[in-house]
Amino acid sequence: MSTSSAATHAKPEYWDQASSELIARDRILKKLIPQHKTEWLAPSATPFVTLARAVVGHQISVKSADAMWRRFTDACGRNPTPRCIINLAETDIQLSGLSKRKAEYILDLAVHFAEKKIKPSAWRSMDDEAVIADLCAIRGIGRWTAEMFLIFNLQRPDVLPLDDASLLKAISLHYFSGEPVSRFEAREVAQAWAPWRTVATWYLWRSLDPASVQY
Repeated sequence: MSTSSAATHAKPEYWDQASSELIARDRILKKLIPQHKTEWLAPSATPFVTLARAVVGHQISVKSADAMWRRFTDACGRNPTPRCIINLAETDIQLSGLSKRKAEYILDLAVHFAEKKIKPSAWRSMDDEAVIADLCAIRGIGRWTAEMFLIFNLQRPDVLPLDDASLLKAISLHYFSGEPVSRFEAREVAQAWAPWRTVATWYLWRSLDPASVQY
């Protein structure tokens, strides 16, 4: 996971329409969206880098993930390639300080890309659930990681990552006065956001963190 300013990047073509519709139909987003008028979901890196960053950032804080990713890219370069990681693993099995399990997952991901066991070029023409199924067949990638890929790399407009702790925290804070929320309750709130649940999620993330999240 990384933080960056989106203002210098091209805006997704649906962003303005989505923001306007969400402002019109949701009292919370009506307040949050105008606070970020010059920011939006930024374009991502290569499919491999997006997935590797999501694996590194899974279930840890943004700050910890950023630090871990910096150490990792110091060894592999700013935009690591599958081959670079395979080569690094020959001398550094934990890939510059990753946990043993995350290092194994990223190495397995690198092998999938290097040996063309997957076809990233096909993902753009596949629907969301088909992409999730394809990705979840790779060791160490679950639904949350696949949904981060849909949001940040493919920029799909209607992804609702119910396994994301920050999204649930934001929904709790803004819609339930800070009371814990279940996935069912979060899904109920999010019904009003379709078909722009990615956009609503992004603004709710921003309500918790002054810097935008990027994978």
